[in-house]
Amino acid sequence: MQHEFIIAITGASGAIYSKKLFDSLIDSKTRIHLIFSKNGKKILKNELNLSCSYFEKEGVSIYDNSQLNSKISSGSFRHNGMIIIPASMGCIGRIASGVSEDLITRSADVALKEGFSLICVPRETPYNTIHLKNMLALSQAGAVILPASPGFYHKPKNLDDISDFIVDRVLVHLNIKQRILPTWEPNSC
Repeated sequence: MQHEFIIAITGASGAIYSKKLFDSLIDSKTRIHLIFSKNGKKILKNELNLSCSYFEKEGVSIYDNSQLNSKISSGSFRHNGMIIIPASMGCIGRIASGVSEDLITRSADVALKEGFSLICVPRETPYNTIHLKNMLALSQAGAVILPASPGFYHKPKNLDDISDFIVDRVLVHLNIKQRILPTWEPNSC
């Protein structure tokens, strides 16, 4: 059976992570349901000079964030997980509060209520108390909070190497066998 994932791209900085995840999942022959927030589109253009047309590929369905009547907003739609990458703190706050005002927040709400994997990749720093409480609420509801806080033990040489670390962690949580980075092995001193 082919894996199906929902990817949501919101207006937080970190478009490189969403592009890299998308490219990795396309390479692994999965079906992708893609949602952009209005600001997510702007960040893609601003940070990577990409438009939504980059994502128009075979096996990809693109939804407008206002399409609340889409099949992916229903509990009857079965999938292998939803990833919000990058996840703005506004989006995280709305999901944590149960506010399903658009397709991204409704699909995330459905993922939680149906027991699907929900991975949120916030790229904010520093976190204030409200951010922390919202992330705790999502974690307690079953979401994985995977901050865009890259490690450096793999000795990154450029931005792609840094973003690989985060995307690799997302793939691990999705049980995708493909690995971008080798498994960490401690060095002797």
